[in-house]
Amino acid sequence: MKFRAKIVDGACLNHFTRISNMIAKLAKTCTLRISPDKLNFILCDKLANGGVSMWCELEQENFFNEFQMEGVSAENNEIYLELTSENLSRALKTAQNARALKIKLTNKHFPCLTVSVELLSMSSSSRIVTHDIPIKVIPRKLWKDLQEPVVPDPDVSIYLPVLKTMKSVVEKMKNISNHLVIEANLDGELNLKIETELVCVTTHFKDLGNPPLASESTHQDRNVEHMAEVHVDIRKLLQFLAGQQVNPTKALCNIVNNKMVHFDLLHEDVSLQYFIPALS
Repeated sequence: MKFRAKIVDGACLNHFTRISNMIAKLAKTCTLRISPDKLNFILCDKLANGGVSMWCELEQENFFNEFQMEGVSAENNEIYLELTSENLSRALKTAQNARALKIKLTNKHFPCLTVSVELLSMSSSSRIVTHDIPIKVIPRKLWKDLQEPVVPDPDVSIYLPVLKTMKSVVEKMKNISNHLVIEANLDGELNLKIETELVCVTTHFKDLGNPPLASESTHQDRNVEHMAEVHVDIRKLLQFLAGQQVNPTKALCNIVNNKMVHFDLLHEDVSLQYFIPALS
């Protein structure tokens, strides 16, 4: 197994740093899947256990100037590593305004992802800061649990409002209740609701729009005003919203009635899928 990659473009470096910050906010530990053309950050708390799942995908050619890898074998040309997300994010924080960033799989008494940051210095020579991030190599037999989640057909698919606005609403609601109802229809309406014995609070978002496919194919006979809903743990929703530092290019919410909510975001050229199961 071999892996080494290098970024020398400042914009790509900053974008990669932003992604690693987002991952650190979304998942304490994650799996990094390295394949010849893609990197994936994966979180797979089994939905059956009430855990969230995440699948983040970036095309390596959009980020790296050099990229070499050799997987476990010729027919399984992939590498799966488990790491603490915060360690990667911390290492990359030193890379802002750096001249270059190198990432490499090494073995220093234990397997590491070694991140070397070449910093500009006042003189012509450069300074190199190195971080060794401990990793666990995931054996081939466990890969099957780390594949892209299958998305069931949603009852409603709707574009999300500005995520910052949504976050501030949910933050206020968190003080009142531990869970919340997300409901939406095919008429561009999305509601965030909490109901306790003492109080019922609803925030309405209107005219958000629905992606064309969802409204046409599966729901020709459906009442567009009919709401699909899902009860979720408010902290899990807030964790997802807190991870979004920049408003994405595209943000979709797919609701499978009383089963789960699936967020599908596109940040320039990075796609993020995040699944929160319904509370039983």
